[in-house]
Amino acid sequence: MHRLLRGELFMLGGFVVAAAVTIVLVMPPSINPVSAAYTSTASGPLGPADRDLLVKVRQAGLWEMPAGDYAQTRAESARVKTVGAELRDDHKKLDVLVRQLAAKLGVALPDEPSPDQQRWLAQLASETGPAFDRDYANLLRAAHGKVFSVIAGVRAGTRNDEIRKFASQSNNVVMKHMTLLESIGVVMYHELPEPPTPSPAPPAALAVETRRNA
Repeated sequence: MHRLLRGELFMLGGFVVAAAVTIVLVMPPSINPVSAAYTSTASGPLGPADRDLLVKVRQAGLWEMPAGDYAQTRAESARVKTVGAELRDDHKKLDVLVRQLAAKLGVALPDEPSPDQQRWLAQLASETGPAFDRDYANLLRAAHGKVFSVIAGVRAGTRNDEIRKFASQSNNVVMKHMTLLESIGVVMYHELPEPPTPSPAPPAALAVETRRNA
């Protein structure tokens, strides 16, 4: 009886060990998807959003620089010519910075605008006079609004010192450009995307604020 019991226990132990070995061999090692998406650099971890920022800033310059050239010959308004030249020159400087930083951090950059940006350039290249002035102001203002939100998100959460500095520089440029484009006087604000709906404040936060104001 005791021998039989010991034998059963021994066999059970063998099955447990075999099962454990099988699990170790079959199951892949645990990988943290967030950590795997980051690479180490001298200035801190570099994540997907950091790389995407460099790509988007590079692409912004690749279509805004030729658009600024178009403004010099196709615009009717002197203000559009002036704004176009300033945006073009700012992006030339920013393009140097983004290419230098991308090379330093090992990020591959595109050599041509995105498909949407190429369509916008083709549209501007086909226009002159007031039609060009209107579309130049509105296409570029809408594009700046989109990249502005990308820059803000990266600046708020990046773990990389170099990206943090670059995001701050880019943010200043985009803010300046939105203001310049709006100064043309033909931006159709009602066609811009609405700001995101704010989340309701938690009751506890409201209670604290009420006490402070009392």
